[in-house]
Amino acid sequence: MLVILSGVAGAGKDTIKKELLKRMEQVTTLPSFTDRPPRFTDVPGSTYNFVTAEEFERMIRDGELYEYSVHHNHYYGTSKKLLNEKIKSGKIIVKDIDVNGTEGLVNLLKNDIKIVTIFLRVPKDELRKRLESRADKPSPKEIELRLNRFDYEESKIWAYDYVIKNNDLEKTVQIIMTIIENEYKLQNKIN
Repeated sequence: MLVILSGVAGAGKDTIKKELLKRMEQVTTLPSFTDRPPRFTDVPGSTYNFVTAEEFERMIRDGELYEYSVHHNHYYGTSKKLLNEKIKSGKIIVKDIDVNGTEGLVNLLKNDIKIVTIFLRVPKDELRKRLESRADKPSPKEIELRLNRFDYEESKIWAYDYVIKNNDLEKTVQIIMTIIENEYKLQNKIN
């Protein structure tokens, strides 16, 4: 089963993913590839797989990605090889990805694996506060770039199975754990 977490930058995707990994034995993650420089909070191979723009473009040309997009002026994409390996492991894969990537993965994989999509909502004023207080301190220009994408990302929530207001971390994690457990049980009843 593939669980996709989406939401604007600062919605809490990475924090929630980390909590799910800590609390749910059957959950694993699949970091995206990106050409953006690592932040001091990043763990290569865990938060992202970091490559150069040239290497990313080679991966596109060679058909190594299920999907990719450019946002915040950087490439982000999902490796076919790594995702297929995770699927074979039989674990529940939790992946955080933007709205365009979600649409692409769902269209490509919906007949091959059960996919559950979750969109995390955060009010715009709260989002600004989160971005301004992040440990990796984005520049004012970068904060505006991310806030400018807010309305576009919010316009895509109709495509998600679940939309959760993320204003309380513990409550949000508990809700998502319940969703994962229930969807997993449903999947196994059908199979």
